[in-house]
Amino acid sequence: MPPFDVTLADIEAARPRIAPHVRRTPAYASAALSALLGRPTIVKLETLQLAGCFKVRGVVNKILSLSEEEHRRGLVTVSGGNHAIAVARMARAFGLDALVLMPQATPAFNLDLTRAEGASVELCADAAEAFAKAEEHQARGRLYIHPYDDPLIIAGHGTLGLEVLEDAPDITHAVVSIGGGGFAAGVAAALKGRRPDITVIGVETTGAPTMTEALRAGHPVPIRPTSIARTLGAPFVTERTLAAARTLISEIRLVEDADVVRDLVWLLQHERVLTEPAAACVLTAARAMAADLPADARLALILCGSNVALGDIDAWRTGFGV
Repeated sequence: MPPFDVTLADIEAARPRIAPHVRRTPAYASAALSALLGRPTIVKLETLQLAGCFKVRGVVNKILSLSEEEHRRGLVTVSGGNHAIAVARMARAFGLDALVLMPQATPAFNLDLTRAEGASVELCADAAEAFAKAEEHQARGRLYIHPYDDPLIIAGHGTLGLEVLEDAPDITHAVVSIGGGGFAAGVAAALKGRRPDITVIGVETTGAPTMTEALRAGHPVPIRPTSIARTLGAPFVTERTLAAARTLISEIRLVEDADVVRDLVWLLQHERVLTEPAAACVLTAARAMAADLPADARLALILCGSNVALGDIDAWRTGFGV
């Protein structure tokens, strides 16, 4: 397997480049979470990022690297959620034509947000078909913006890690969710590039164990995600993101959807923070591991996004009895 190829220098170079186009999101020490987990805990509110999640960081970094000729070709990408919304928003901001291939099971909320930003949407049977069609559109001339297997995308995401360390330089553990692995790779590369002693814990749901299965097999393997955390439902990781997980992430915690919904509600009620399941799952993992952490541990929970429909939250609460 090739080594992970995104460096701290790549992330540091991305930060001033994307700064005019993204928000510098806040982090704060949470008394309620610190009491709940029994360890000092800070929360990184990427829920307040443009387009509702971290994805714009990587997308902007990629778009700013493109030539005029590449701009004229138009973009194509694959996503059932946050990457779609981010590409659509940033393509509109930079005057680019964007086509997003989305699985038919994509929630109406995400479809509406993507279309509202001006992107064209083509529905596919599932994510596997969408990835295959993206390559076809690329062969016909569009520039393919991969949702997570791109060094520029990963470096852009990593800028969040730099912000975390500015706001909380003494953290010992960071908890971050994993979908295709690009976000976790970038954040972990930034954190451990600056502070090699930091422990980074990844989180997946049992219905979307993409990285867990790849690590078990020793190579990327396809899965069919079933989790309500749809933005964690990448059908596969890649050699690049798998290499990052092997070298930068200490462990991956698997959590149940019902527990994630409980913690989504907890965050909304106690922290006044709206999160999607892909973000709330980091609290679920932190609850499970808190008792095993060192007494002097200091946690950072990375809340990656807030693109969720209130109707879905109501349905999940009813379905799981939360």
